[in-house]
Amino acid sequence: MRPVFLFSRDPLAPRRVDPEFAEEARAVRATGASVALVDHETLTAGDAAGAVRAVARGERGAGPVWYRGWMLPAGRYAELSTALADRGHTLLTSPERYRTAHELPGWYDVFAPLTPRSAWLPLPPGGAVDPEELARLAERLGGAGPAVVKDWVKSRKHEWSEACYVPDLADTARLASVVTRFVQLQGSHLTGGVVLRAYEPYRPVGEARVWWLDGEPALIGPHPDTPGLTPAPDLSEVASAVRQLACRFITTDLALHEDGRWRVVEAGDAQVSGLPRTTGAKPLFTALTTAAAR
Repeated sequence: MRPVFLFSRDPLAPRRVDPEFAEEARAVRATGASVALVDHETLTAGDAAGAVRAVARGERGAGPVWYRGWMLPAGRYAELSTALADRGHTLLTSPERYRTAHELPGWYDVFAPLTPRSAWLPLPPGGAVDPEELARLAERLGGAGPAVVKDWVKSRKHEWSEACYVPDLADTARLASVVTRFVQLQGSHLTGGVVLRAYEPYRPVGEARVWWLDGEPALIGPHPDTPGLTPAPDLSEVASAVRQLACRFITTDLALHEDGRWRVVEAGDAQVSGLPRTTGAKPLFTALTTAAAR
């Protein structure tokens, strides 16, 4: 049975797909699969049932659903799953597998040999940063050397010096300043808490975003931030880790270390990963349509 692809709707024209995903929706329809719309703002406000009101109720055996839209907190994704189930549809990525791929603590252990050393500290949005606790966290990375700050999902790399990069973890005052500013800027969007990742130097060849479907690379393209750079990564090591993670549809962002190793900079649930406009969408959605029948 062909799947339903659930896209975020255009907030200004509720019967249309959000312009950010319009080309992808056209690629889906070209495969013969169906498109349905979800109200992202209503969903993130906590009304999952209202957000999927436009999704047709399915009969027994209704087509399974791939979500394709804006990033969702894991809790909201679980609510989406329940709301769709109430309408007779099943998400092909379960809430548990979504959280595993979406949040760094879920995927880190599997990718640990291939990604910068990391340590994290749970913290609610707006939570107070304890400098002594941060110093203890830094000790888990050796207590010295450069690092980057992020939460369980996102960094603020565009505020590099202010809220992302720590030149030396031994400078606890500087560490506390960067983390405090990061938490302030993330505001209510802070996810999970604070993560420290050891800084690694990469060659300026750009990152590759690899889209994995059922443990196999379905598409290899540039990172959305550098669409003009198209490195060709060696996938021999990361492929094994992806299969071990056992998530149906994920992305890995790979960068080339100065020592020649390909490193996993980030992993994520592919349903909410950005696809550069320079990368054709049809092959990916053809593969997703075929995989849904398995």
